[in-house]
Amino acid sequence: MATALVRPRNNRMIAGVCAGLARRFGTTPTTMRVIFVLSCLLPGPQFLVYLALWILLPSEDRATAATSW
Repeated sequence: MATALVRPRNNRMIAGVCAGLARRFGTTPTTMRVIFVLSCLLPGPQFLVYLALWILLPSEDRATAATSW
């Protein structure tokens, strides 16, 4: 079963987006950060997607509080 897509409390650099994606897809946060930086060299809205995920993904604290109801 796949883990939920949330921003973790630990192993964050800026917002925890790459760490959350790495946990979800079963890779290391460093690998996900390298993929993100390399993708920024290509044309496209990668930085805007990162900002959107920062806003839309719940923090691990809020996700556990919401499921404890």
